[in-house]
Amino acid sequence: MNPIHNALLRHNRNTPRYTSYPTAPHFSDAVTAETTGGWLAGLGDDEDLSLYIHIPYCRKMCWYCGCNTRATRKYSPVSHYMEYLLRELKLTAAAIGQKKVVSHIHFGGGSPSMLSPQDFDRIMQAARARFTVSATAEIAIEIDPRELTEAKVAAYAKAGVNRVSFGIQDFHEDVQCAVNRRQPFYKVYDAIKLVRTYGIDTINLDLLYGLPHQTAEKIKANVNFAQALEPTRVTLFGYAHVPWMKKHMRLIDETALPGPRERLEQFDAGAEQLAIHGYQPVGLDHFVKPEDPMLAALENHTLRRNFQGYTTDKASNLLGLGVSAISALNQGYYQNYADTRSYFRMIDEDILPVAKGKALSQEDRLRRSIIEELMCYGEIDLDTHCAGHNVKANMFATAFDDLLILAKDDLVTIKGSRISVATGASQAVRLVCAAFDAYLAPAPAQHAQVA
Repeated sequence: MNPIHNALLRHNRNTPRYTSYPTAPHFSDAVTAETTGGWLAGLGDDEDLSLYIHIPYCRKMCWYCGCNTRATRKYSPVSHYMEYLLRELKLTAAAIGQKKVVSHIHFGGGSPSMLSPQDFDRIMQAARARFTVSATAEIAIEIDPRELTEAKVAAYAKAGVNRVSFGIQDFHEDVQCAVNRRQPFYKVYDAIKLVRTYGIDTINLDLLYGLPHQTAEKIKANVNFAQALEPTRVTLFGYAHVPWMKKHMRLIDETALPGPRERLEQFDAGAEQLAIHGYQPVGLDHFVKPEDPMLAALENHTLRRNFQGYTTDKASNLLGLGVSAISALNQGYYQNYADTRSYFRMIDEDILPVAKGKALSQEDRLRRSIIEELMCYGEIDLDTHCAGHNVKANMFATAFDDLLILAKDDLVTIKGSRISVATGASQAVRLVCAAFDAYLAPAPAQHAQVA
């Protein structure tokens, strides 16, 4: 028995992934389109931006998917959505009132690779018309390898895309069938070869553990298959089974799902195999080649965490465009309507399609910075960090009480004011962050378990 696994299982509970703080369940309709319009207008002259563009469509629903998306084999809903997305971009730029610098653009979904080459080109041209896209900007898109064409890749290259992320999840046919995502290896191989032909060499492969029929040996095999394709990054995410939130997950055979202990063994097997192939761990679930800029960001202490996960992006504000997209500004967070009907209605009225959000207090900002530090680096000197915010660390005495419980199980080490997640217990970082979360209360329908 692995003692770290035993300790994690004793503390296994529903805990946020902390891509933001406060987390989305704590957003409310107290933040409105009028509120966010003021926030956008108040952005400083020297503040740069990142853009996240959400495409909520895919050809076929994968049963493990936790994203806001819908399946359609027709392109007409996508075309209709595109018109509103372009109008939202215009409304947002008008609210800002000045042509600001954009340092990062990320297309997510759904399957943003479902966009036609012409529509992808239209939105990139619109972004460049409304903002000043930096010559060194990272422009990234998530790709379903089953629907990639040369015309699409040519459009990506022309628009300056320099990083792509392929959703793989698993290479084994029995696992793929169990989650409704048949994806032969040759499709992935051909897709990666195609993007490289067009000079796009920064390639991420997403893998999942905790899916039906997966074992530790299969996870090792997945890593070996992935390594053969020579990606610069591999992400190893844990599948969150939340059928009460995503009804299509009810189609998954729950009897075929691995239990918490098996999930921990699968993650460790994947991480060890990635290390054998020369990948370095970054944060909770990223593994990168030594030449990847993300490793340099980790070493230089400039790594960041946002709604897309770990990033090297240094922009102080993130604008989310599209259905359900979340924006993170210095003043607070806001999220667009998650249903297209409300989203379209607001834009038809020339109003930003804001459904809810959260204004940040000074204490929120402090706790957010502590949680981001922990999620990125797995450790923090609380006295030093709090001194940088002109507060005393003793305001977190209750958090230390919670951490001492974790320390008794060797998941955390505490030396004076320095807190460190134990080696080999990376999943415990979310438990450590939860100790600093002033909003957290037991809510099993809102978050995934640690193991």
